[in-house]
Formats: sequence, structure tokens, C-alpha cells
Amino acid sequence: MLFDTTHLQSLQTPCYLYDTELLARTLDAIHAETQQHDNYHVHYAIKANANPDVLRQIAAAGFGADCVSGGEIRAALDAGFPASEIAFAGVGKADWEIKLALKASIGMFNVESIEELDVIEQLATELNMRARVSFRINPDVGAHTHAHITTGRAEDKFGIAKDDMIAVLRRAMDMTHIDVIGLHFHIGSQLLVMDDFAALCVRINELQDVLDAEGIALHNINVGGGLGIDYDQPDVHPVPDFHAYFSTFTDGLQLRPGQQLHFELGRAVVAQMGTLLTRVLYVKHGHEQQFVIVDAGMTELIRPALYGALHQIDNLSAAERGASAAVAPTPILYDVVGPICESSDVFARDYALPPTLRGDLLAIRSAGAYGETMASTYNCRPLPAAHLI
Repeated sequence: MLFDTTHLQSLQTPCYLYDTELLARTLDAIHAETQQHDNYHVHYAIKANANPDVLRQIAAAGFGADCVSGGEIRAALDAGFPASEIAFAGVGKADWEIKLALKASIGMFNVESIEELDVIEQLATELNMRARVSFRINPDVGAHTHAHITTGRAEDKFGIAKDDMIAVLRRAMDMTHIDVIGLHFHIGSQLLVMDDFAALCVRINELQDVLDAEGIALHNINVGGGLGIDYDQPDVHPVPDFHAYFSTFTDGLQLRPGQQLHFELGRAVVAQMGTLLTRVLYVKHGHEQQFVIVDAGMTELIRPALYGALHQIDNLSAAERGASAAVAPTPILYDVVGPICESSDVFARDYALPPTLRGDLLAIRSAGAYGETMASTYNCRPLPAAHLI
């Protein structure tokens, strides 16, 4: 990603920069892999980035929405996503959120427990409406990712155990205001090994065989999302490998005639188009360690503190200085830290940067997903602005 540092100098930091051209390329790449399949439906997972401008661009490209709250449903509708293409997931749907979804006639509820099913039936009956539901089944497939974002194990706060699938389906089919339309799965996030998705396909095929034996036919199979991105080399792989991802399901799933296949991609759509721009406040020289203290912190990008995640960091000002230098300066190892009063407010330790000065602009890359959407006002800090570039 190329930056016009002259323009960036005038921006109040910290702030988010969103590359709308890269977002368009990413959306085009998804279309290229799915357009030959008229039964493939891609829903953008709004939890990754709910910036209104970003949502409008994704909605205008013809995608559906994956929502996990009533607020996200409202954001999706405001951005132009068709209600019929909204999927509503989440383990703790409040009554007002369920009523909002029913009145909006959303495409489907992804139901995560028997108890939730009973409440949806009760509220749909009160409103004299019908709820279209898919059941989130835990396939008991391990995912090669961080423990905090692995979600498909047998016992999880998410979803229904696969051994309970038939009983839950039978119960729902006896309800007067429920339309059972499919099964939903999601095994985790930031997955880069296609073997995880291939294993999911095998498990879904097994469960479909069970459905066949029970005489149950479902219209939808929803495989969730989870495709990861290259945080280490964002310029080498700005667009994820959607071909490998979608091909895994095309080759591995044994869909029944007429079945529709749904995907819920979030990070893979928006992560690489986003950058957190921050300014160096101080360069602190310790006895053994040097610290670059910046004006962004875990309040603007919590992933490093929460998951130990590492984002590429570019010193834009040093790059500009070095452009005219005859010899590239020797990198220095710094701890890049924020101003928040928490020891975990660290973006990177022993990170190699060119000699860095107070006032330098740093670009923390791949921040389009779970940056702005997870920002907080901790320490009474104002929420940062977002700029389209």
C-alpha cells in the first residue's frame, strides 16, 4: 500500500485509513470465485468492521450480511443490505433483538441452543410471524488457530452438539411459527490451513447422511467463515486466497439437489484494506531496551493485547527520509508501545524499524478487521476518525 505522507501529516492521529480500491479488488476476487455457482451466497460478517462507508461499499457490491446483534442488523439495513440476505447469529440474542429481526423479515436466524429456539417460537407467536431458522451445529472439528477464536469443538458456548441435531430439528419442525431451513457451522477464525475446512466438509457430509436416513431435507448449508489473511506480508498477499477457500467446499461438500451454500466472511474481506495511522510521541532509551511510544494503543487495536497478534509496522516518515539517502540506515530493535496504563498495551517487542524519531508517522498494517469495531474509550480516550483513501 502506498501512502501520501504529505497528506497524512495533516491528519489527527491515531486514525484509521481504509483503502477502498483494495476493498473493491477483494470483493471482485470473491465474485470471480462464486459467480459460476448460482447457489453460493456470501454474507459479510459485520463484526469485523462496521464503518458505515465500508458497509455501503460491500452492500452495493451485492453481498449479504452476517449479524450478531440488533445493532448490527440496524447497521446492515441502514447500509442497504437486503433484509432477506441477513443472517442473525449469536448465543445471547435478547428479546428486543429477536423482535427486531422478525419485524424486518431477515433471511435466517442461526439458532445456537434449544433454549433460544423456544424463545424465538414464543416471540414469533406473539407477533404472529414466522421465523426462518438454521441450527448452528458444533461439528467437533479442531481448528488450527488461537484458542480464543476456535469455536467448533464438541462443547462450546456456541452452537448445539452434533449428537443433539436430530432431536432439535424434530422439535423445531413441530413448532407452529418456525420454518427450519438449514444447518449452520463455524469452526474458528484466522484459518490459513485448508485442511481445517476440508475436515468440516467431511463432517457436514456425514451429518447430511444422517439427515437422509431420517428423511429430513434442508434447503441451506451455511459453513460460516474463518478464512485468514497474511498479517506478516500484507503487501505480498493483499487479497486472500479465495480460490483455495471456495474450491475446498466445491470439491469437498456433497450438496443435495437444490441446496444453497452460504458463507460468512469478515476478516478476509476487510483486514488488509485497513491501516492504523499513529504518531511517535517519544523514543525512550532504556539501559537495555529502546521504546517507541506512539499515540495509538490497545484502545484502537486490541488484537496484540488480546491475542498476542503481530501486525506489520511501517515507519512512513523514516522511509521518506531514507528515499534520498545513499545508504539505508541500520534498523534498530524497539518495543513499540501505546500510552494506555496497562502493561499489555504493546504492539510489538524487539521490532526492527529504521532509526525512529519523535513525530514520525507509523502505519500499523492489516487493521481493517477488529480495529475500529473493537475500539474503546478506556482512559477516557476519544474514538478515532476513519478516512477513506
